[in-house]
Amino acid sequence: MRTIVPTPAGDAAVTLRAAEGPPRALLALGHGAGGGIESADLQALAEALPPRGIAVALVEQPWRVAGRKVAPAPKTLDAGWLPVVAALTAQFPGLPLIVGGRSAGARVACRTGAASGAAAVLALAFPLHPPGKPERSRADELLSSNLPTLIVQGATDPFGTPAEFPDLPPTHRLLALPQGNHSFTAPKSAPLTPTALLALITTTVTPWALTTTST
Repeated sequence: MRTIVPTPAGDAAVTLRAAEGPPRALLALGHGAGGGIESADLQALAEALPPRGIAVALVEQPWRVAGRKVAPAPKTLDAGWLPVVAALTAQFPGLPLIVGGRSAGARVACRTGAASGAAAVLALAFPLHPPGKPERSRADELLSSNLPTLIVQGATDPFGTPAEFPDLPPTHRLLALPQGNHSFTAPKSAPLTPTALLALITTTVTPWALTTTST
């Protein structure tokens, strides 16, 4: 079900995959600056988590809903995200909330995690720095929420490989994928098939999400 949510940045859209059985948690996921909610990892999570009792809300930022090609500034992205999370919280009162997303969506979730009242953050393909510019680190965004955070990072991501991440606090966990670029894709000769790589992500995220929201 796709629902329109007004925000100061324009209308956002939410596609909700309801939990099967009694809901145990809600995961709100945003997309990156170069794609939408059709990303393979977002869709895989939206399929894998509801059977385990985790509702998944895939959030389309206003700029995508309006058909624009270029993402706006971070402050505008945050303004288009927080009202959506507030609407979801009102729809599911008392349900533990995890906020997350891929790439730019992960940055939004990290920056606004505390303000949204989330219990945890899921950062998929976090853009630690612009490609080729490791000196422009965004690690402060990743750490600023002080919330339990799971980072999923591809081995060859030009926005930051797993080895480039700083020492993380006990609240943070890094899943270093053995292959995969910023889109979690790899050459056909890579050991893991795309399906196996997505399965590795979902089988890690699911127990982490349940454990994080049950404490």
